[in-house]
Amino acid sequence: MNGIQSRINAFVKLGTFLSQFSVNNLKKIEGIAYNDLFFDGFLHQLKLAQENNTWFTKNNILSSLEEWSNKLSIKSLEEYAKSISLANNTSKKVAIIMAGNIPLVGFHDFLSVLLSGHSVIVKQSSNDKHLLPFMAKYLEYIEQDLKGKITFTEEKLTDFDAVIATGSDNTARYFEYYFKNKPNIIRKSRNSVAVITGKETEQDFIKLSDDIFQYFGLGCRSVSKLYVPKEYQFDLFFKGMYTKKDIINNTKYANNYDYNKAVYLMSEFDLLENGFLMIKEDESYSSPIATVFYEYYDNEIDLKIKLHQDKNKIQCIVSKNFIENEVAFGQTQHPKLTDYADGVNTLEFLSNI
Repeated sequence: MNGIQSRINAFVKLGTFLSQFSVNNLKKIEGIAYNDLFFDGFLHQLKLAQENNTWFTKNNILSSLEEWSNKLSIKSLEEYAKSISLANNTSKKVAIIMAGNIPLVGFHDFLSVLLSGHSVIVKQSSNDKHLLPFMAKYLEYIEQDLKGKITFTEEKLTDFDAVIATGSDNTARYFEYYFKNKPNIIRKSRNSVAVITGKETEQDFIKLSDDIFQYFGLGCRSVSKLYVPKEYQFDLFFKGMYTKKDIINNTKYANNYDYNKAVYLMSEFDLLENGFLMIKEDESYSSPIATVFYEYYDNEIDLKIKLHQDKNKIQCIVSKNFIENEVAFGQTQHPKLTDYADGVNTLEFLSNI
């Protein structure tokens, strides 16, 4: 168990290092290992990440770092690592092809591979390439045994034993063909939905605004679709959304809002909007930026059947006492380590390769 424990301890120390970079309080704390070596350098990486991808605002990056800092506690990591099988102790090379839609979106896979005792070959998205290599360097300083276990590449992947790849539905088809002879987890596009019953409070909708607007709605855990009862009035929904009105001050978001609004108006679609968010009746799950789709439902049983049938397209269902495994309002961007993407147990996969 010692090997796992030392790896857990390394990630706990990384979590402590990241605790200096929180949304409300970004400052250097005394007594953190290798801080003089890494703190200013990491600040610089944050700046580069923002310049490289304008969706990665300072606030969004710090939100992600704060989230990971909270998860990398000794308690949650030891609990998470319990399911790592020690029967198969041979270290394999696991390639990870990461998405770049939100900051550090591939970190869970990175963590899981290293905790499981494997080596990792990371192919990053060009949209999110600055933060993880620096964090990996910090881990190597903390835990010497991780040296040589972490590789970043921009080349074609060649020498590896298994692969975890995340992409769009189109790239997933390519991945499935390309990696068919290797153990693999291939993740496709997913979206999250919220089921509104009409019993929600304004507070529920204020919380839902986090699920909709965090990371500009670009995450697979971001709510992009609402199911509402017939004849539903959206007044209370828009009241809750209003807390995020300042999002329109982001130029890129505002440009998307204006563009999508123009497209909808020219197509003569029925729209409800409040100056920074449009809602449109549409059966699709994936809505454009600044837009949330909605669909009416007649009865709860039929809706539950539909959600079950479409489970491969849905990451989270936000609701209040509606369905099993639902996510509470305001919680989609705070998953536990065991809330696996696409419901596939990464640690189990890594234990069996």
